[in-house]
Amino acid sequence: MVGGAHTRLAAVPAEPHVVVIVDDHALFSQGLALLLESRAGDTFRVAGSTTAGEDAVALVGRHGAGIAIVDLALPPLGGVETIRRIKAAYPATRVLALSGTEDLDLAAAAMRAGAEGYLGKSADPEVLVAPLLAIAAGVRVLRAELLDALLTAADRTGDGLLDRLGERDIELWTLLARGLETADIARPLLVSERTAKRMIASLLHKLGASNRIEAAALAGRCGLLD
Repeated sequence: MVGGAHTRLAAVPAEPHVVVIVDDHALFSQGLALLLESRAGDTFRVAGSTTAGEDAVALVGRHGAGIAIVDLALPPLGGVETIRRIKAAYPATRVLALSGTEDLDLAAAAMRAGAEGYLGKSADPEVLVAPLLAIAAGVRVLRAELLDALLTAADRTGDGLLDRLGERDIELWTLLARGLETADIARPLLVSERTAKRMIASLLHKLGASNRIEAAALAGRCGLLD
C-alpha cells in the first residue's frame, strides 16, 4: 500500500516456448504445427521444421528453440543420433521423441541420447500439448512400459559392473555420483581438469551411461554410495 492506495501489478504474459519439428513427413509437421497453434498458441510457437536430421542442430540454433520434437525414423542420420547432436550443441533444449513404431529399445536409446520425453505417433495428436507443457517445466514424459524397460536394462547393466572396473574408475565414479563439478573431481585424483574431463568421458563409455545423472543413478543401484 502506498499513500493509502492499493497498487496492483499487471501480470506480464510469459513468452511462448519456441518449438521446432524434425520429421521426414512434411504433412505431419504442418499438421502438428497447426494443432499447437490452434490449441496452445499462447504457450507454444512453432518457429520452423525440417525433414532432415542433418539440419536439426542449425534449425534449433537459428530459432533459439527451447523444445525440439524429433521423429525417431529419420533416414539416413536417424532420430537417436539427431537427438544426440542437438543435446551436444544445445544442452538446454528439451527434446520430445516421437515414433511410429512400438520399438521400446529404440525409445530407450532416444532417452539415453538425451530426450526428455517419448510418445508414439499412434497417440491422438491432441495429447501432445500436455506432454510438451510437462517437458517445458522440466518433467520427463515416459510411458509406463518404457520406464519399466529402462529400469530392467539398467539393472542388467549393473550386474557385475563393479567387478569389471578398476579402483581408479570406482573412485572417479564415486566422486561423479556425489554431484561434484569437474574441478572438484580433479583435485583428489591429482590430475588436471582437462584430464579429469577425459577420464569422465571414458568412464561414462564404460558404464554405458549417456550423462552424469544416469551414471549417478546407476551408482546408487549398484550400492556404490551405500
